[in-house]
Amino acid sequence: MAAADTLGYQVNHLARGLISSQSGLVAIIAAEIETPFRAALLSSLAQKLQTAGKTPVLIATENSDESVRNALRQATSYRTEAAIILSGMPDTALTEMCLRHGMRLVLINRDDAQPGTLQIRLNDHAAGKVAFNTLMRTGCKRPALVSSNAGTPSLVSRIEGFEDAAKDHGTEVFKMIRGETSYDTGLQIGTDLFAQDVRPDGVFCVTDLLACGLMDAARCRFSLNVPNDVAVIGYDNIPQSGWESYDLTTFSQPIDEINEAAINWLSSPPDVATENEIIELEAPLIWRGTIRKAATT
Repeated sequence: MAAADTLGYQVNHLARGLISSQSGLVAIIAAEIETPFRAALLSSLAQKLQTAGKTPVLIATENSDESVRNALRQATSYRTEAAIILSGMPDTALTEMCLRHGMRLVLINRDDAQPGTLQIRLNDHAAGKVAFNTLMRTGCKRPALVSSNAGTPSLVSRIEGFEDAAKDHGTEVFKMIRGETSYDTGLQIGTDLFAQDVRPDGVFCVTDLLACGLMDAARCRFSLNVPNDVAVIGYDNIPQSGWESYDLTTFSQPIDEINEAAINWLSSPPDVATENEIIELEAPLIWRGTIRKAATT
């Protein structure tokens, strides 16, 4: 090693990968990488991949299936041995091509299971139901549901869970869905929501970013008290949700469990079976100050 260092020799892992078909490269295909939750997930995933002896390669995409297809083709051209897909959904033909080339695929929070892949998902439908029932336990009479137009499988599942619980309860839900998954969208929705003559007294925002914007609209633009005037529940447990200024009750995505499941699967020998493997995890509710105390009794 000393002689190699003196000569400046570096092992060419890419060349070695062409021979062994194990490049050590793992593509991470993701959109909205600047959002707090996605950034936390990517940071943890990259560190765990490196600890496992892999080299993460980030390919940023748009939130569309076509963008993901292009990214996956790009990953294939660089002989990555695996891809972890956080956004969009490749079609079956492209998935089959990747598998034929020996690439292993992990789909996180995607809805369509495909043969030969690992699908890691959260029980978002159950979380939506818990959110509704929690608001009801606070004595809320006018629940509202807030989401962006992203239409991702996880967001849709949270919406459906909330609506299903409301239907079972016989309660009408005011729903407002628009814009991007951002703080600004939450701020604007909150402004419109609380300007109405009949305001909601409990809101489930399908992401924390939306919840933070909505809370600031309630407090700064309408002088409403959270949670006494309006209770708020978010989803993701981003760092900002724990800040004293928000103290947001939210569902915590188990980032470590998600990433460990992906890496354990990638580190194990490829399964000869063609059936896909599905791992479903729970997102626990983290109680903070945006729900009335009556909800915990």
